[in-house]
Amino acid sequence: MTEPRRRVLRPPHPAETVDAQRSAKIFRRRTLLEKERTSLARWMVRLRRAFHAVERQQRRISRLERQLALLEQR
Repeated sequence: MTEPRRRVLRPPHPAETVDAQRSAKIFRRRTLLEKERTSLARWMVRLRRAFHAVERQQRRISRLERQLALLEQR
């Protein structure tokens, strides 16, 4: 018959180690948050530029369509 797996018994972590791990995790998350915010800001600039380019194109198209419609009515 096979033997059941043994559980590895480890001593509990001291409070200092837990606090250090927690503060390290907080620091990593804050660093990642700052990196993501910077990335989002760059993308928002690109998105805004692209959005305005599309708006300009739509205005040009609608103006040309109006001009064509006027010319065709005459």
